[in-house]
Amino acid sequence: MCGITGFVSIKNIDYKDTINAMIRKLIHRGPDSNGFWIDPENKVGFGHTRLSILDLSEAGHQPMHSNTNRYVISFNGEIYNHLSIRLEIEKDVSVNWNGHSDTETLLKAIEKWGVEQTIKKCIGMFAFALWDKKEKTITLARDRMGEKPLYYGWVNESFVFGSELKAIKQFPEFSNDIDRNSLALFLKYSSVPEPYSIYENIYKLEAGSYLTYKPDEKSINRNNYFSIDEISSENNQNRLSDKESISNLETVLTSAVGSQMLSDVPIGAFLSGGVDSTTVAALMQKQSTSKINTFSIGFNQEKYNEAEHARAVAKHLGTNHHDMYVSDKDVLNVIPLLPKMYNEPFSDSSQIPTYLVSKIAKSKVTVCLTGDAGDELFCGYSRYHLANNSWNKISKIPRSLRSVIGLGINAFPYQFWNLLLPPYNSQEGTNKADKFLKASLLLDSKSRKDFYHKGFMSHNNDVENWVLKSKTPKTVFDLDANNSNQFYSEMMRLDLKTYLPNDNLVKVDRAAMAVSLETRVPFLDHRVVQHALNLPLNLKIRGGIDKWILREVLYKYVPKKLIERPKMGFAVPLAEWLRGPLRDWAEELLNEKRLTNQGYFNVKIVRNKWEEHISKKRNWQYQLWDVLMFQSWLDEQ
Repeated sequence: MCGITGFVSIKNIDYKDTINAMIRKLIHRGPDSNGFWIDPENKVGFGHTRLSILDLSEAGHQPMHSNTNRYVISFNGEIYNHLSIRLEIEKDVSVNWNGHSDTETLLKAIEKWGVEQTIKKCIGMFAFALWDKKEKTITLARDRMGEKPLYYGWVNESFVFGSELKAIKQFPEFSNDIDRNSLALFLKYSSVPEPYSIYENIYKLEAGSYLTYKPDEKSINRNNYFSIDEISSENNQNRLSDKESISNLETVLTSAVGSQMLSDVPIGAFLSGGVDSTTVAALMQKQSTSKINTFSIGFNQEKYNEAEHARAVAKHLGTNHHDMYVSDKDVLNVIPLLPKMYNEPFSDSSQIPTYLVSKIAKSKVTVCLTGDAGDELFCGYSRYHLANNSWNKISKIPRSLRSVIGLGINAFPYQFWNLLLPPYNSQEGTNKADKFLKASLLLDSKSRKDFYHKGFMSHNNDVENWVLKSKTPKTVFDLDANNSNQFYSEMMRLDLKTYLPNDNLVKVDRAAMAVSLETRVPFLDHRVVQHALNLPLNLKIRGGIDKWILREVLYKYVPKKLIERPKMGFAVPLAEWLRGPLRDWAEELLNEKRLTNQGYFNVKIVRNKWEEHISKKRNWQYQLWDVLMFQSWLDEQ
């Protein structure tokens, strides 16, 4: 894994000093070495920081030039099938390779086939910038599922790009304003979704796409080379037996895991003891000649602790397991690190334990495989069942009547419902009245997608009132018109296009890169994605059991009794912390005078939610955490 950055300037600047300043902000992504290339005549600069994984020699140093000297590339990621691509290249022409890095393979393939045909051949995760000396163009490309980040845009009309915003901000005279519309989206989703960023005129390159910028014409040509919709089929009737289907999935997953074990440095796996991470660890151990390293963290609170389960699974698999119990203090100590770690507002609170397990893993290995995306591909989120069952009930009621019922419920004061329904539950940090009132707001949903969007994917459906002078722009979720015949399939596909690249993958990438750890996601091998998307729903949900077929693969390696338990996930007790150990910190960030002077938020709304939360009248933990993460990020700017 690496960091990439660069520019095409419209003005004369100190090219060397500028690119070095940008590189320094990405050292955590590549601490092993760094380099730059500048072309003052064309006012171009490329920078690179390297975390050495394949070909640790100087032959893998970047930015790298093609043999013909036509192309220069700054590449971040891994091409898992690059050796087979080399063989395909060698069928037609004799090649003298300088080393065995996948970057060199990529350059030679681009020379032979061009950018789009090359990246369609690639199995991997990547983001890269390519300068074409002949055409005088810069091409930026990003992997199919959005595992690796890439920002781009304009600073005073100069074109800039980088793996993270902190590199772009080093470009001379960076003064881009905070985008209030993006801030509204952040409060809605706990992250700023692609293609937007928190700054005006800076964007995220969408997953599965590439763009070419021609400086002379100041024109950008964007292209999509991969689409989840195009590889999904509604005619996925299974003509195979269950046994054959299970065997086929096992074969596809084994191949994906095996290809991602390619490394010249120590490698391991995150292991929570759940279905997804255990499947990855089991298939790794199956293909390893020695004990693989596995990692988990434990919490003293039983409600959040998965360490004992992970240890039992690791013992059965025979891995070299490492776990560490962390205290509330350890977790709380991470919070001040978050603004610099994410360098764009991000407020999925599971970012905290993700950082801690990454830190433990880095002490032993340089690469870790994860179980991310299993839920989106095999129907593992409990919200899918809740959304489906709830919509089936309320959709039978005419919307006009539902709207009246919702208005009627909210016409009564909170105190009325609090007396009528069970009291505050300190374990959950909330009460029935709070949940009931929030749920009642969903009765007016126009469609099942609207219902899922507002009730299960959005933290806040009133963001334009929270953020002053804002208007929420359209996102992939809003623009998606590919309704499935099955609500479950529709929700999974939407999550793959929205929640996964904007939340889960951002969370893991930044947390792991903060400690210079590369993470790989076997479930996001596009062959696995395509295979999973075309499985019938009855292989994913059967007899009330989610991820049925994935479990059946796993049970070949691990006894069912070690896996069958309630899903936990990485969670922290935010509601209580905001009323307890984090209260003073939060109060300072939500100070009325401070909020007024900054001018981003409706002070009355924010203060009202804060006071309701600390009094235990309502639970606004997620909405407040969003604001607090923005405030703490703003302090670092």
